[in-house]
Amino acid sequence: MTRTKLDLTGLKCPLPALKTRKALKALSPGDLLEVHCTDPLSLIDIPALIQETGDKVEITERAERRIVFLIEKAGPARTASAAPE
Repeated sequence: MTRTKLDLTGLKCPLPALKTRKALKALSPGDLLEVHCTDPLSLIDIPALIQETGDKVEITERAERRIVFLIEKAGPARTASAAPE
């Protein structure tokens, strides 16, 4: 399990969500992505992105000018055809 830091301070919507999505694609299941943002809309956009991707997210810091998300990359989604019989 690796931990990667992504500094997106100063970027405005939609860039934090887009760059987070791109960074998540490069991770393996169980890896952690620590995302630092200053855009208040990232409080909406990044959790919505994570709901879409199925990964796990928590807000570890929420200060006046900084938001830090910790995202854990989930494993591949199981499909009905992959389920054991």
